[in-house]
Amino acid sequence: MNETHTIPMSATDPEVAAGTAQFLTPVVLGLQGLAVNGKQAHWNVRGSNFIAIHELLDTVVANAQGFADEAAERIVALGLPIDARVSTVAAKTKPTAVPAGFTQWQQIIAAVVGDMDAVIADVQAAIDGLDEIDLTSQDIVIGIKAGLEKDRWFLSAHLAG
Repeated sequence: MNETHTIPMSATDPEVAAGTAQFLTPVVLGLQGLAVNGKQAHWNVRGSNFIAIHELLDTVVANAQGFADEAAERIVALGLPIDARVSTVAAKTKPTAVPAGFTQWQQIIAAVVGDMDAVIADVQAAIDGLDEIDLTSQDIVIGIKAGLEKDRWFLSAHLAG
């Protein structure tokens, strides 16, 4: 007869897990929102730099999804669930500046960069807050910040004069 053994998800102190989730959850939600809004921008960008921006936005979206997955999986690895359903993302993130319809590339970039700045602010808050709680999670978020800032730079460079 087979015997079932329960293995706890994590040996982490529940207070550490809860503190970590407090900082990582806004990061996950913001990144999920960035992915959705970035895809909206990708579909509706117009103008002379169309193909470059269209393709770059696909990269921003893919990176945001990957970063969100990494942060969410860290929360789950610590033994807590994550709620990143679209309704939760919409309710708990700042409104986006990404327009609903066709938009010139300059306005699309400014809108997506604005969304990225909001996520980067949450990422920085997580870096600062995790310093005393969970250095492994802090390291993950530092990597996310580096990636977001690189993507932001690539987009912003199109607006440089």
